[in-house]
Amino acid sequence: MKMNKKTHFGYKEVDKKDKEVHVGNVFSSVAGNYDIMNDAMSMGMHRLWKMILVELAGVSKKDTILDIASGTGDIAKLISQEYPETEIYMTDINMDMLIEGRDRAVNESFYSNCHFCQLSGEILPFEDETFDIITIGFGLRNFTDKDGGLKEMKRCLKKNGRLLVLEFSKPINPLFSKIYDWYSFNILPRLGSILANDSESYQYLAESIRMHPDQESLKDMILNAGFSKCKFYNLVNGIVCIHVAYEK
Repeated sequence: MKMNKKTHFGYKEVDKKDKEVHVGNVFSSVAGNYDIMNDAMSMGMHRLWKMILVELAGVSKKDTILDIASGTGDIAKLISQEYPETEIYMTDINMDMLIEGRDRAVNESFYSNCHFCQLSGEILPFEDETFDIITIGFGLRNFTDKDGGLKEMKRCLKKNGRLLVLEFSKPINPLFSKIYDWYSFNILPRLGSILANDSESYQYLAESIRMHPDQESLKDMILNAGFSKCKFYNLVNGIVCIHVAYEK
């Protein structure tokens, strides 16, 4: 009898084939309040983190850029406004999130150089060496197959292209880590309940952060996916980290 392969959905163990559905339900639930919750959870700092990512990306004005798990389009907006001659593919596996991002792009007038695509970052429907830059902000930890997704990103990057991964990580200071744990499991679900009437989704988000590889482990995964070089930058004592990988 063939056994279903297992993976983690937060702290729960689920069949690999079902994780995408569970994650999709979470983000469909939070889509309408996503920006409000991001600001509340990070005290607005997520906007600074995304600005740093764009600075590290080294964008040139004619670049073709893939933004995976775009959500409401923070990263795409920053690039579009600063580099209006670029071509940006805003993508998300979740249609509710993609609609939020598309509507925001139209309402805030950064849609002219953007394409909108519903797709999985684990199976990219693009030819080899299509993009100069690939970005993914707070999305990789929700992948079922992170290794496969990273290999797909490498495949789709042009020679001398760059991958930038912005994700929650592991605090460096042990005391700070304990405070962060307390905040994540006591405050985040309450914020979710108050602002979005959804404590369970934010409980999952806290758990998914803990199950995600730490800085060094993710660096190793990126190198194992075939990238020639990878370095990372810790922000806020390592609560958040930006990995920058290069394809040569």
